[in-house]
Amino acid sequence: MMKKLNLVTFGRAAIDLNATEYNRPMEETMTFSKYVGGSPANIAIGTSKLGLNVGMIAKVSDDQHGNFIINYMETSGVDTQYINKDTQGRKTGLTFTEIKSPEECSIVMYRENAADLYLSVDDFDDEYIKNADSLLISGTSLSQSPSREAALHAVDVARKNGVEVIFELDYRPYTWKTKEEISIYMTTVARMADIVIGTRDEFDIMQGNESVNDEATAKELLAYSPGLIVIKHGVKGSRAFTKDGEVIEGTIYKTKVLKTFGAGDSFASGFIYALKKDKSIKEALQYGSASASIVVSKHSSSDAMPTIRDIENLINSHEG
Repeated sequence: MMKKLNLVTFGRAAIDLNATEYNRPMEETMTFSKYVGGSPANIAIGTSKLGLNVGMIAKVSDDQHGNFIINYMETSGVDTQYINKDTQGRKTGLTFTEIKSPEECSIVMYRENAADLYLSVDDFDDEYIKNADSLLISGTSLSQSPSREAALHAVDVARKNGVEVIFELDYRPYTWKTKEEISIYMTTVARMADIVIGTRDEFDIMQGNESVNDEATAKELLAYSPGLIVIKHGVKGSRAFTKDGEVIEGTIYKTKVLKTFGAGDSFASGFIYALKKDKSIKEALQYGSASASIVVSKHSSSDAMPTIRDIENLINSHEG
């Protein structure tokens, strides 16, 4: 019998190399610290740290980097039986980060022939998804075959078996070939999902770079399967839209920002955890925002994922 999982994440597991020298351009940066990265990997780690039973479907390189990712995930409590090693010599994606200032951070990704994009339907058992409460799909997994077909298959299995589908847009320009591809495949999964989470910019890109307002975006998607759309606006907060027309405004928790990356993954972790604990959408937005606020104040993404005590202490400190 497989262990019942609250959440299975699907897609990118990578290596983050974060600059340890602040206020310097990458051209001059000489030292970096290594962490596990990749949106679905970070979300798996974050939700596991908060106490959910989590597994991940992924593919990593058959080398020291792949070993590092699997070992870290296991130590974090994530089930790794379907984090496979690539046998064709493909490598784990690398992300170098630059921290010029809290307002000016950038990333350089190396995604050529990345192992996670070669994840196929043969790399996991459908029963693993059927036995979960929720499946989280990352937009990056749709950018190239065979990962694209594997992701679509995973969504189909989930929908046929009453497993909630969460789509985290996770747009990265690397590996996508055309704007039309982005729009077609991301829109397809967004319309099949139960919950869609992304930044305003990501929704714009999915909709063909046509900048529209939140209400129009939500109305279009809520006409299909989704029951909840979450649109993030960075330091301006977040907004959630439900099928019955409710609009919920998220809370902002100000912090001393070190870097901007990692906020989205930590937001998703806190948000998903709160929903799994039957908290209201308003409370879930608070948990997501508090989690993001904690992570952007620290150096890493995966290592910095907060505990439930961290999140609730921050929320409580702003109430009353």
